[in-house]
Amino acid sequence: VQLVESGGGLVQPGGSLRLSCAVSGFELAYYTVGWFRQVPGKAREGVSCINRGDGTTYYATSVKGRFTISRDNAKMYLQMDSLKPEDTAAYYCYVRSSTWSYWGQGTQVTVSS
Repeated sequence: VQLVESGGGLVQPGGSLRLSCAVSGFELAYYTVGWFRQVPGKAREGVSCINRGDGTTYYATSVKGRFTISRDNAKMYLQMDSLKPEDTAAYYCYVRSSTWSYWGQGTQVTVSS
């Protein structure tokens, strides 16, 4: 099992980034997949996910209307538009079932002028 994020970086407020997560060992359609973020000293925040089965999506209130999650069979993506300084965090992708979860090593997103 391996999850590898990419696409993070430094962007100005109002800019966009697209995070990717390459997943090996799973067919993503059979699991709930998503992204969370973490800032040192703060609690982990669930950003977005796609539920297995019906494929319904969830977005945190703080990112709704600005972020879009998607996936294909082996990768998941997080399109982030209209970025704000408060979106600065390490972003992690994950795959989970009812009994376990795996996540990647994270990619840093910094929104600053």
